[in-house]
Amino acid sequence: MKLQMHSINFDPNQQLNSFIQQRVNKLETFYDRIIDGEVFMKDNGSQGGTDNKEVEIRLFVPGSTLFSQENAASFEAAADAAVDAMRRQLKRHKQKQATH
Repeated sequence: MKLQMHSINFDPNQQLNSFIQQRVNKLETFYDRIIDGEVFMKDNGSQGGTDNKEVEIRLFVPGSTLFSQENAASFEAAADAAVDAMRRQLKRHKQKQATH
């Protein structure tokens, strides 16, 4: 799957990019017709609070676009939560396609 990574308000290291890439690539085991995707990482450190790291995942599948957004104290935790939400959406989308 072709995945575009965007970072806002910071420069990510290669380790973070590869971590998120691996997590998102595992989503193909649940639904193999994913066309491509985008990941937006935002550092909202100026807002204060503990959950100031935000990860948004947008996946393009035939007929629709799936989206999940999560906040956490670290990008890794936010990415894990966003991937879990996306996994549930993909399973629901696949089940809906099978019934039609």
